[in-house]
Amino acid sequence: MDVELRELMQAFVLSDYQVQEVYSRFCLEIAKGLRRSTNSQSNTKCFPTYVQELPTGDEMGKYLALDLGGTNFRVLLVSLKGHHDATVESQIYAVPKDLMIGPGVELFDHIAECLAKFVHKHNMSSAYLPLGFTFSFPCVQAGLKEAMLTRWTKGFGCPGVEGEDVGRMLHEAIRRRGDADIAVVALLNDTTGTLMSCAHRNPECRVGVIVGTGCNACYVEHVDNVDLLDAQFKRKEKQIIVNCEWGAFGESGQLDFVRTEYDNEVDRKSINRAQQLFEKMTSGMYLGELVRLVLVRALERNAIFKGAGNRRAEYAAILQHNIDIFETKHISEIESDTFPELANTRRIIKQLFGIEKASVEDCQKLRYICECISSRAATLVAIGISGLINRIADRKVVVGIDGSVYRYHPKFDTYIRNTMHKLVKSDKEFDIMLSEDGSGRGAALVAAVASKTK
Repeated sequence: MDVELRELMQAFVLSDYQVQEVYSRFCLEIAKGLRRSTNSQSNTKCFPTYVQELPTGDEMGKYLALDLGGTNFRVLLVSLKGHHDATVESQIYAVPKDLMIGPGVELFDHIAECLAKFVHKHNMSSAYLPLGFTFSFPCVQAGLKEAMLTRWTKGFGCPGVEGEDVGRMLHEAIRRRGDADIAVVALLNDTTGTLMSCAHRNPECRVGVIVGTGCNACYVEHVDNVDLLDAQFKRKEKQIIVNCEWGAFGESGQLDFVRTEYDNEVDRKSINRAQQLFEKMTSGMYLGELVRLVLVRALERNAIFKGAGNRRAEYAAILQHNIDIFETKHISEIESDTFPELANTRRIIKQLFGIEKASVEDCQKLRYICECISSRAATLVAIGISGLINRIADRKVVVGIDGSVYRYHPKFDTYIRNTMHKLVKSDKEFDIMLSEDGSGRGAALVAAVASKTK
């Protein structure tokens, strides 16, 4: 790789010192989040989820799951059959743009309508159906089915929901219709669903991670370490899943020494400025935008498409005027490419700039930019996972991961493991498993465990 581009990307390559320093700061932040006296100063809020039992694999019955975490939501009918077995029927429904920013009541009425249609379609309108609601936004839980939204993320901004109990809002929307016997028995976020879904198949799973549109993690903590938890929840069970909300890590400046001018630009243009800074360096909502900003700079410095002469200014203009032009999925496609065809990379370059057959050199340069940005994201995720594993008493810990970035990027898993081998304590073993439908099956499992507990 030529010197100019290497220099341009140097800021994305974290040194061993930087990795260790981010790790130390992250661990400190989690410890602060768990303590009542310091929680208000912590970015990672470490919310207790009130999920205290992990699945055994023997759960039986039919449960509904609802998964809202982005521009679409899914409704699922999960039939648990014991012996770690389950079948899932599901349907995806869109959240229209206007409902993402319109009154909260209208959003929940739309969801209730889709639930009723789904139940009717599956001839379950007269059946009693416990529902697990995966709501993947920062919430403070006051119980298993009570969760107060602290702030909208991922482009949502419905007034009348922040500070309200989203479980109650969904319950009221279902009751307003009165055409289905659905009971909201549990609220969780997608990381808890991922952990539960993986624990259903592997009892050693103790950490759940999402690297998709957003980025977050949860893990199983001993109740004595969760100062935020009321005494009544410490009597029967000795463990609880804690939702870290690690996307907010860095909001007090802890990541400033590794953030780049491009990270600052992404933040400046976002609808939630100065918030979710760790997420803005690791999640699918922002990685493509980081590549676009770097490409603009590379063109200005003549570090890519050198043979294009005067057309480089035209390419830079295309990139500057089309903010969403470089999608995060392009990173996965480019890094999946095989040499010497480089079919994905050439197709993407043609799509962006109209260049018929990009040179091997330019394809390799674009790939290098993508690699630097995705490997930094994976390194940061691995730092967080390692910090959580090292808190857990078990000698062997399985990590369940889901999300489009982890699922579709060809090397994300390898990048994560490379960093974890440096940071996880030497007396521990770890493994990573891809979640099979965490936010769906996992939500149904939480509903099943909640119904059993009742």
